[in-house]
Amino acid sequence: MTVGPSPPEETPMFEEFMGVPAHPLVLHAAVVFVPLLAALTLGYAFLSPVRPHTRWVLGLLALGTPVAALFAKLSGDAFLNRLKTANRVSPEYVPKLEAHQQLGNLTLYATIGLAVVALALVWFVPPRAAVADAAGGGGSGRALTVSLQVLSLVAAGLGVYYVIRTGDSGAKAVWTGL
Repeated sequence: MTVGPSPPEETPMFEEFMGVPAHPLVLHAAVVFVPLLAALTLGYAFLSPVRPHTRWVLGLLALGTPVAALFAKLSGDAFLNRLKTANRVSPEYVPKLEAHQQLGNLTLYATIGLAVVALALVWFVPPRAAVADAAGGGGSGRALTVSLQVLSLVAAGLGVYYVIRTGDSGAKAVWTGL
């Protein structure tokens, strides 16, 4: 049996980054990327001249934004567990934090939905769709484009709404004290 210093306590993956809680650092990626994805999705859906210039950017953003939202959610879950375990949160604030956590879940789901719509736009609506439609393109292609435009409005609205609601509830929980 060797006697010596005990090994350092291992922190969960999403709990800390260089000694700082990861959640306040990670959440900013979701706060920036979700509205950016929403704006770019709407731009691609409704402004055919921008499609050739934004196709790859939209596709990559649609893949990365749900990851950012997932990391924000996981780091928030780890942060809440850390606060509860260390008994650093007052019992009257636990419902506020759990409501924030639920909004974070809804933000993740809305972001995944927005990303799916964005990827469907990239896949099914060619960059030069306006030229094909003007030249007498098929009605089924136009119907799909219009359907994806409507879905993009709904998905973008939900994504931005839940990012704002989640951020607002988290900020209020922090600034009113724990």
